[in-house]
Amino acid sequence: MKFRVERDVLADAAAWVARSLPARPPVPVLGGVLIQSDGEAGERLTVSGFDYETSARVELDATVGEPGRMLVSGRLLADITRALPSKPVDLVVDGSRATINCGNSRFSLPTMPVEDYPQLPEMPQKAGSVAADALAAAVAQVAVASGRDDTLPMLTGVRLEIEGSQLTLAATDRFRLAVRELEWVPEDASISTAVLIPAKTLAEVAKTLAGSGTVEISLSAGDGMLGLTGGGRRSTSRLLDAEFPRFRQLIPAEHTTAVELDVALLVEAIKRVSLVADRVAQIRLEFGEDGLRLAAGGDDVGSAEEELPCALDGNPLTIAFNPGYLLDSLGALHTDRAQLTFTTPNRPALVRPVPKPATDDAEEAPSPEKSGYLHLLMPVRLPG
Repeated sequence: MKFRVERDVLADAAAWVARSLPARPPVPVLGGVLIQSDGEAGERLTVSGFDYETSARVELDATVGEPGRMLVSGRLLADITRALPSKPVDLVVDGSRATINCGNSRFSLPTMPVEDYPQLPEMPQKAGSVAADALAAAVAQVAVASGRDDTLPMLTGVRLEIEGSQLTLAATDRFRLAVRELEWVPEDASISTAVLIPAKTLAEVAKTLAGSGTVEISLSAGDGMLGLTGGGRRSTSRLLDAEFPRFRQLIPAEHTTAVELDVALLVEAIKRVSLVADRVAQIRLEFGEDGLRLAAGGDDVGSAEEELPCALDGNPLTIAFNPGYLLDSLGALHTDRAQLTFTTPNRPALVRPVPKPATDDAEEAPSPEKSGYLHLLMPVRLPG
């Protein structure tokens, strides 16, 4: 096998595929990247990776001298290509060695037996398409609330619900819940289904496909497989076989207190006040007619307070949150102002973005309830 390719093109492809590989593969070949050219097109290479759970494949332009296949360490290839000078890369496979030449740099790598590498999965049937940037933004907003505990697999995923032309994404770790709705173009307008996707995998793939224009979503619930395709890249992931909590019944239908604040001012105030937050990681928010008072700490560890203006509608209220979770919820809004609604200090609060008007001439912006995004946050019990 012999080919020449631009350094940036190869480095980008190797990095993207290597990102999906396991850090500690159970067998060495599953840590490899497969590079192949079938010789028919003559000017195309595919770079692929697969560990039986997720797969990644990207096509790139190259000058192929001799078609063939080779399998090398994915992370090592990504590190090498990232460090090469910005010059064309020549790669030649001779027996069990692959030689990489770029400018004055030369590397010789051992190859792994291609025949031991598993067959890449076929892409499931296309279910529809969605704007790539909208999908990436929605997944990022939701995945922040997903769990990290692998012993509770139902909490480590993002639930994807498809109902006609609407997608609903949801994730929870029991302490917070994020839900986002967005429009898409289904292949079948009558489609109605729901699947659970590993949150980490979905977040990484959606982010890398953000500049693709349009992402095709392929789905095979029977085989437990999801596929995403865009910009010459495709990725598949095994679905999680677990029951996601019935999240809609957790969302409060009404509230007694509503507050609107400036997101940037609130974020900076939380960061300052939480510097003295005690070991239970608690920050207290006191909403009143005169504004918001933030407080944290105590006599033993030091204390801090800060006051901010806010628009209060309803009853004054004092409530406490984990400052890290509160910052995560505000950071996912992507708006200048936020609405927080409450019922009691011991019940979940809702954090929503306050959308801007669609145009400068619009009289008012859509209501937060119609923004398509909400973040439900469990409070911390107040002392006493």
